[in-house]
Amino acid sequence: MTGASGTQGYGENAAALADQYESIAFADVHRDVAHLIPAAPALIVDIGAGSGRDAAALARMGHRVVAAEPTAELRAEGLRRHALPNLEWVDDALPGLAVLRGMGREFDVIMLTAVWMHLDADERRRGMEALAALLAPRGQILMSLRHGPVPPGRRMFDVPAREAIELAAAHGLAPHHLTEREDMLGRADVRWSFLGLRWG
Repeated sequence: MTGASGTQGYGENAAALADQYESIAFADVHRDVAHLIPAAPALIVDIGAGSGRDAAALARMGHRVVAAEPTAELRAEGLRRHALPNLEWVDDALPGLAVLRGMGREFDVIMLTAVWMHLDADERRRGMEALAALLAPRGQILMSLRHGPVPPGRRMFDVPAREAIELAAAHGLAPHHLTEREDMLGRADVRWSFLGLRWG
């Protein structure tokens, strides 16, 4: 899946990006939605898992976790940094998520951290369909959306939370959480939305 839409600029900078990701704790990144994560052992997929920071944190909580990352260099960083028996790595990418869908599993939590804004409008539409197909009956999608200038060399779009909510509604999903906050790396022109979706 290397070369999937939205991965430009990640492979060649994998080590530095992994260091950046790992410099911020899971608890700090996800403080707004931590209370929504079910008690272990849930089946969780982290889509666009990067260095595996979040996937590994969830695995250490006792969850069974699948980390889906299309950039080979980041997957290698994740495997090197986070070798855990209940953490499985796969090469898969939005919008289709063909590998995950081929597994025949339904996930209690689908996490997308700083991923959704890499998809264009058509990819977001197809991606929401794929996410809905992977979600367990009592499951939820937890995503963060970045708002601000696009870094050089990256493919990124400013996606308002309301658009994701509207796309989700077409598949029977409704919001149960929405917060906004500042950038954790201190960038004054960047803000984040944290959105939770579940079956309506």
